[in-house]
Amino acid sequence: MDDIKKIRDLEKILKILANKRRLAIIKYLQKTKEAKVGDISDELKISFKATSKHLCMLFNADILEKEQRSLQMWYKLSPEQNNIVKHISNSLE
Repeated sequence: MDDIKKIRDLEKILKILANKRRLAIIKYLQKTKEAKVGDISDELKISFKATSKHLCMLFNADILEKEQRSLQMWYKLSPEQNNIVKHISNSLE
């Protein structure tokens, strides 16, 4: 049963990473270390709402961490990433 959970978790991560916008977010955060939603939205040239949805998916998969500062939400790559996520994110450099 534990193997099935690992496979499902891996499938979830791969599905989340199989998106050019989310990969672009990871690449941008590698470069900047952390960023506000608005800055990421501006960089990717997509709406604030779409950016927030992508960030939420990455956060829920434990790929990103977030921190509220005043009225802004800041995101950065999680140091506790799955090895596959680390490998893929390193290949984006």
